[in-house]
Amino acid sequence: MSLVKAKKHLGQHFLTDKNIAAKIVNGLIHTDKYKQVLEVGPGMGILSDILLERTDLETFLIDIDVESYHFLKEKYPQLGNRLINGDFLALNLSDIFPAKYAIIGNFPYNISSQILFKVLENRANVVEMVGMFQKEVAERCASKAGTKDYGILSVLIQAYYDIEYLFTVKPGTFNPPPKVNSGVIRLSRNNVETLPCDEKLFWRTVKAGFNQRRKTLRNALSGVVSKDKMDNHIFFDKRAEQLTVADFIALTQHLSHLSQ
Repeated sequence: MSLVKAKKHLGQHFLTDKNIAAKIVNGLIHTDKYKQVLEVGPGMGILSDILLERTDLETFLIDIDVESYHFLKEKYPQLGNRLINGDFLALNLSDIFPAKYAIIGNFPYNISSQILFKVLENRANVVEMVGMFQKEVAERCASKAGTKDYGILSVLIQAYYDIEYLFTVKPGTFNPPPKVNSGVIRLSRNNVETLPCDEKLFWRTVKAGFNQRRKTLRNALSGVVSKDKMDNHIFFDKRAEQLTVADFIALTQHLSHLSQ
């Protein structure tokens, strides 16, 4: 089997440290709630080797890289149609996983945000996600209100998931090595099935607030609710980064009331 060549346009950096691979796989801790796991971008299978040793999990792999797909098909003939050559971002996950499942991967840095939004879109069935991202993205996801890293992803993820920053990975453990450190995070689905507010308005409010994060929400949200309808609510004089998830829910409820 010839080794797979890492492709820059796909953001591939193959992890070479088996101990770190084991730590990532061991990050899956809620396996009493699901039996299937999807690994995104397995490359040459350093995580897959460990996942496929797990008798408590049915492992699926998806890779957009045709070379990786053929390498893995030869390496893991037992997978059959559980090895998918395709684009994770374009995949209809509910067709493959009608029940609860987990997602894991050493994710390409260039599509980090899209991957996380894909997880959020499928939050009804994605119980857990363990993933390696660029360190600053991982930190941003886990950051709290009032910090400079706190943003759209922080709020949206933390509305539906408990998040933990697990550990940092140095560039030297990859081939080729990236120019930055990586960070591994775990998302664990919380008990919130639906938010106690208009969820579409919640998402719109969060995005609008942070898209102009230096402005007060009175100005940043003028495209959501016209200023002449805004009252003297304390949130309108704050900036988005000052609001917790609960604050954004309360603000969304208030905006719904103002729009009536």
